[in-house]
Amino acid sequence: MKDFLKYTFATVVGIILAGAVFVIFSIIAVSGMIASMSSMSNSEAVIEKNSILELDLSGTLQERSDNNPLSQFMSNEEYQIYGLDDILAAIHNAKDNDKIKGIYIQAGVFAAAPSSYEEIRNALLDFKKSGKFIVAYGDTYTQGTYYLSSVADRIFLNPQGQIGWYGMSAQPVFYKDLLSKIGVEIQVFRVGTYKSAVEPFISTEMSPANREQVTSFLSSIWNQMLTDVSASRKISKETLNACADSMMMLRPAMDCVKNKLVDELAYKDGVKSYLKQKTGIKDDEKLNMVDAIDMASINKDQPKDKSGNIIAVYYAYGEIDNASAMAGGDGINSEKVIRDLRSLNEDDDVKAVVFRVNSPGGGAYGSEQICHEIEALAKKKPVIVSMGDYAASGGYYISSAASYIIAQPTTLTGSIGIFGMFPNAKGLLSDKLGLHFDVVKTNKYADFGSVSRPMNDGEKALLQTYINHGYDIFITRCSQGRKMSKDSINAIGQGRVWTGVQAKKLGLVDDLGGLDKAIAIASQKAKIKSYTLLSYPEKENMLMSLFEKVKGDYMSDQLKVTFGDYYDYFKGLNLLTNLKHVDRIQARMPFELNLNN
Repeated sequence: MKDFLKYTFATVVGIILAGAVFVIFSIIAVSGMIASMSSMSNSEAVIEKNSILELDLSGTLQERSDNNPLSQFMSNEEYQIYGLDDILAAIHNAKDNDKIKGIYIQAGVFAAAPSSYEEIRNALLDFKKSGKFIVAYGDTYTQGTYYLSSVADRIFLNPQGQIGWYGMSAQPVFYKDLLSKIGVEIQVFRVGTYKSAVEPFISTEMSPANREQVTSFLSSIWNQMLTDVSASRKISKETLNACADSMMMLRPAMDCVKNKLVDELAYKDGVKSYLKQKTGIKDDEKLNMVDAIDMASINKDQPKDKSGNIIAVYYAYGEIDNASAMAGGDGINSEKVIRDLRSLNEDDDVKAVVFRVNSPGGGAYGSEQICHEIEALAKKKPVIVSMGDYAASGGYYISSAASYIIAQPTTLTGSIGIFGMFPNAKGLLSDKLGLHFDVVKTNKYADFGSVSRPMNDGEKALLQTYINHGYDIFITRCSQGRKMSKDSINAIGQGRVWTGVQAKKLGLVDDLGGLDKAIAIASQKAKIKSYTLLSYPEKENMLMSLFEKVKGDYMSDQLKVTFGDYYDYFKGLNLLTNLKHVDRIQARMPFELNLNN
């Protein structure tokens, strides 16, 4: 028996030691792989003579690229995930690189918002000032990739291909009846006639006010697209609208040529022959193509400007204080942003800050704290806000105290309003599941917020007063930042969403343009001609990024698994499933517009 116990103990110890050794060697191996891949990703690409920058627009665009070479392999996305920062850097570097002769746009299915398309398009227009060529080809152009490709000197379409050119639509999803079936009622408190973020939970269709605002901003975005394509392709807006009404996507490819949407029908090999002619390469030679990631790496590690002056570009994108952000994943964590802004404030080498905001809003409390920090920063040095796809509700809140605000014409902004949502699950818990609750309390409101019962009149009155107070603070901050009366802000507030073009006319933004323009204005206001441009916050290392991604996006991933291709219709439920982890008082725009662009 002793021998049995001895050998058993020895075996267990051996297994534990072997496991420990395996874990240690695994960590070393993974660390080595991470270090190797990180080194490869940070190395500068070598560009050969007569090269072409290839923009392969098939995949998903996000505000900023991941510092993670494994992200593509770890992603659930079908296509490549690009950072807008990398694409813009690639185009800018290609313009100044003598070895790059032009840009080839390979159009495909590319998920991006109108403002991001506009940002890339403007960079391409700037590239054309160098005298270099831009050629576009697609088997299928989405409306967005065609809008972007319309700047090209020559546009090719596959003879069996198609162009999605059909106008814009928005299709919000309403959950009221779904929630009713499971016995959940959403108790809503809001300020703002147009504060329609709550409508999916209390209605089955758009309110007249919401339909009015959505029609307004969709028309504004579509008009901007028509104006830009008309200027590039020399086609009247009337003709472009007629093409949209005829559903070009389902018409023969030759009709696209007849309507001057494209210049020529060709297969990809024919386009490659054309590119060889443009670069002076023989037919039997190989084209030198450089992808956006490699092109963006050029001059990435260039030495700082000798002046010592820094213009900081601080990226704030995603929802404010959502569950993912608070867990360290995607989104704006107000506590982290505040710490970072204070560091920039205290750094005397930082002469100006460009605050890049791409957010539909989120927690009202966190928005107020960031706004306060921006106000303090703007008292010491210029703070220029550059608005991306969205800077609405909380996104506008955190922008309002800046020294100067720039938006793209198609940016969605405004939505100055606040709401709160509290679920009443009595129908689910008691009526359907048979769970019953009793309570003992020392004070009148000790059980405030219980989901097991509806709110009483006293609780409703107190909460609405609290929401009203939050709205008053919101419009006060906007009034102070924009130097407008509170009555003026209230008149254009009420939760209404505006495009950048509309917001400029209303005084909510100062000028129209992209990130480059914001940086130029920052240097002017700081009165510096020579500076180093640095991006903040520093991108996470690959290992931390993987862990944070797993921790932060669990709920979204589960919804994707459950609903598959129909995930877009249900992702609005994320807000409900994470209510206990976030501020229940929200400053956000109509959060799931499902724009068809």
